[in-house]
Amino acid sequence: MNKTKILYVEDEPNLGQIVYDSLILKGFYIIWETDGAQVMSKFHDFTPDICVLDIMLPNVDGYQLCEHIRSKFPTLPIIFLTAKTETPDLVKGFEAGGTDYIRKPFSIEELAIRIDNQLKLHGIGENKETAKEQKIEHDEIKLGTYTYFPKRYELITPSKTINLSNREGELLKKLTEMGSKVVERKDILMQVWGDDSFFNSRNLDVYIKKLRNYFAEDDHIEIQTLRGRGYLFLVK
Repeated sequence: MNKTKILYVEDEPNLGQIVYDSLILKGFYIIWETDGAQVMSKFHDFTPDICVLDIMLPNVDGYQLCEHIRSKFPTLPIIFLTAKTETPDLVKGFEAGGTDYIRKPFSIEELAIRIDNQLKLHGIGENKETAKEQKIEHDEIKLGTYTYFPKRYELITPSKTINLSNREGELLKKLTEMGSKVVERKDILMQVWGDDSFFNSRNLDVYIKKLRNYFAEDDHIEIQTLRGRGYLFLVK
């Protein structure tokens, strides 16, 4: 049974050592780097299951590194671990392709739980062969007259191909993975945006409207809003 591989990038040596040692004790396999520029060359011989990135790094900051990783691995979970906690910083991190955001100071237990949650959300478990089979099954999703490829965020409509943004792709994946069940609004905000702030809540409304426009070619597809609860993706 293979260990989950984590790429951890943190230039502060004391904090980095504590996190590295603690996650090793929890059974993870970790590559710890201190320079964003050096990390970019690592992907030739090492593909992680998840990345944990600081933002204020030498040479190449966490935002740039995240964008580089995301361009090569569209569905790889990326957690930002940083003291930059103002709303513009959070927005910039998610727009760069981050999937979760942990504010410093933090506990190792919180980090471990967030890592486990991201691995489950992206179908990555301790049994890599089982996870691989689950991913293959979901490489293509039929939605009425549409076909969705979640691994590359590609939506094939009756008339064209739409390349979804990371956020659009993760939102659509979340809506469709539940089948005909209601997806709670708060769950979407926490898992796709990282928190349920007022700003992110308004942002979610905008993205739901975008997805409805994408599916306008098929009258049998509907994204219902259930006030006070969440959303229901229906193929009638």
